[in-house]
Amino acid sequence: MKTLDQIAAELQGYDPQALSASDVLAFLGKLVQPVEATLALPLFEALGRVLAEDVVAPFDVPPHDNSAMDGYAFRGQELSLGAPLTLQMIGTALAGQAWQGSIATGQCIKIMTGAVMPPGLDTVVPQEFVSSQGDRITLPAGLLKPGDNRRLRGEDLAHGKPALLKGELLTPARLGLAASLGLATLTCFRPLRVAYFSTGDEILSLGQAPREGAVYDSNRYTVFGMLSSMGCQVIDMGVVRDEPAALEAAFLQAAALADAIITSGGVSVGEADHTRTMMKKLGDVAFWRIAMRPGRPMAVGRIRSGCTAPDLQDLQEKYAPTATYTRLYSYENSSKQSIEHVEKNAILFGLPGNPVAVMVTFLAFVRPALLQMMGATAPAQPLLKARSLEAIRKKPGRTEYQRGWVSTAADGSLQVKTTGNQGSGVLSSMAQANGLMVLHHAQGNLAVGDEVDVLMFDGVI
Repeated sequence: MKTLDQIAAELQGYDPQALSASDVLAFLGKLVQPVEATLALPLFEALGRVLAEDVVAPFDVPPHDNSAMDGYAFRGQELSLGAPLTLQMIGTALAGQAWQGSIATGQCIKIMTGAVMPPGLDTVVPQEFVSSQGDRITLPAGLLKPGDNRRLRGEDLAHGKPALLKGELLTPARLGLAASLGLATLTCFRPLRVAYFSTGDEILSLGQAPREGAVYDSNRYTVFGMLSSMGCQVIDMGVVRDEPAALEAAFLQAAALADAIITSGGVSVGEADHTRTMMKKLGDVAFWRIAMRPGRPMAVGRIRSGCTAPDLQDLQEKYAPTATYTRLYSYENSSKQSIEHVEKNAILFGLPGNPVAVMVTFLAFVRPALLQMMGATAPAQPLLKARSLEAIRKKPGRTEYQRGWVSTAADGSLQVKTTGNQGSGVLSSMAQANGLMVLHHAQGNLAVGDEVDVLMFDGVI
């Protein structure tokens, strides 16, 4: 396992005090590793999981040539260029029932969508395109060519070929594809366990009385929502007071229980609280000042684990079995915990305290890293192109993430405008947005009509 210093040495121009967004992604790509444990899940439980092995088609899909629509099946070689074709209809082929019989030249059968094409027939004319009189139909000249409206055996999936690949996220479409192969279960990587807590004496939990200088904790709920949308097992550790013993207990138990730890607050340079100190004490942690807005400060690394009695196995069975959400002991009123050391490491993501900065850093950096830990081979969410409806001032040298509303213009192209105040503590403009305008590191001012990259939320936020 490489140390953070070893990883940093592999990145050209690495500067923890002025790190570009692309360098952050490169660093995290080298830091995190996929989980190894797998489990077989029924299809109804596999949505959003990551496939742990290739799925090979056990047979051709479709298993036979069949009709792509309701109509009449006949031999395509009977089509004559420039002349109508009249055929005698001698029977009907229904889906799920192979038609029995022989068909001579000048004959056809009525056929339903999905019905097996009888031997020798290769073309289907849609029923609405023919005229009929008694048992005879007539096709207009020049309407079809041989082979039209026929689905070929194996044209969707070929027997023995990969149908789904290891590392793919199981979307509804992929579940349907697995079902079309008759598969009742899929082997997936186990769910990622992620522990989260907020830090700071100024943070109030819901239900506590307001007090001067304090704010209610919104970050716990946005992080919970973002993790849940990824299918992670969320271990909610509440709000941890800015007190060394409570912080130490929280970090050590979180590392024992989880694959990753996410915190908010306490990572800025010069902060008076104890979070940074405890991170340094308990792990191999780097503190960054990222060239971005919002979300400049961030900590990343590994935390060595320890846990209170009962031991690690008992804790994992109790708090992180199969449930998506686990409410762990709150450290708000704790001052001291007895710690037993357990040899385990968890990846740490120490996020800023401002609510919008938490969401932006999660979307930009944490989510891709967690997807990689989940075993996904294509974790990056693609950026889309949209035309800006307004001018935006921007200096080169940092990446900016502007909250925006993406819509469709009259010509079908995407357009985007900001959703108001872009301050890092303004949640309302994030709640009104459906994506982020990504103004890249070297990019300058944006004029009306200029093309800009957008990162869509798509249910993540």
